[in-house]
Amino acid sequence: MPSIEQLSGRVWLYPADPDGARVQGSVAVITGDDGSVIVDAGHSPAHGSLVRQAMRDASLPDPRWLVFTHHHWDHTWGAGAWDGVEIIGHEAGAQILAEEAKRPWSEEYLRAGMAADPLLEPSYGARIRAMAGSWEGFAVLPPTRVFTDTLTLPYDVEVRHVGGQHAPDSTVVVVPDASVMLLGDSFYAPPFNVRKPDDTTDLAMVRSFLSEGYEWYVDSHSPPRRRGGWSAAAGLMTATGRFRRRPRGEQE
Repeated sequence: MPSIEQLSGRVWLYPADPDGARVQGSVAVITGDDGSVIVDAGHSPAHGSLVRQAMRDASLPDPRWLVFTHHHWDHTWGAGAWDGVEIIGHEAGAQILAEEAKRPWSEEYLRAGMAADPLLEPSYGARIRAMAGSWEGFAVLPPTRVFTDTLTLPYDVEVRHVGGQHAPDSTVVVVPDASVMLLGDSFYAPPFNVRKPDDTTDLAMVRSFLSEGYEWYVDSHSPPRRRGGWSAAAGLMTATGRFRRRPRGEQE
């Protein structure tokens, strides 16, 4: 089982699963004197519970705030494991999750959806695998605190809406004293079921992040990158047009 590791200063990271088929992104923990900010909930309650146990094992402060980088299932379906926290998300994602919460999520519902629209198979199939039959009591939880542009949380944690092609509510989280920017999936191509053949990584967004000069940049489905290495990679992508496609099941 993976363990939680200190990335820089007050930022800890429970890593993404390297098997893209599992669509299990990283979860970040930002510690303070009397609590922690969690960035993304995990792809299922079981995943969120593993992260929470890893925090206890590492003697990290109890979670008090949970920030969604965006509404996609692999970032929000673990919210049920984080009882007692304030859930924070952008207003656009809050509206979507409120509608998602009304749907009768179950394996039967997902299989019926795949039969009706095969383009949903990567996402819905990954959800079935993530939940592993544990649907009792499951609920999609919308944010309990909504923001529109920027928000500063305790411990000088900056929450910033960036939007973009991947999700209208894409949000980044910055920890200046640790020189870390947590990116979610913000610069990724659009979701698989609406992606066009020429859709690609948003390199303009990548360059804007790099211009801020942080030491560490962390997207949800890749290992953390230092600025110098990622800057070189972004230059290569600009020159060649090549990019790494994200797991097909990462979103609906």
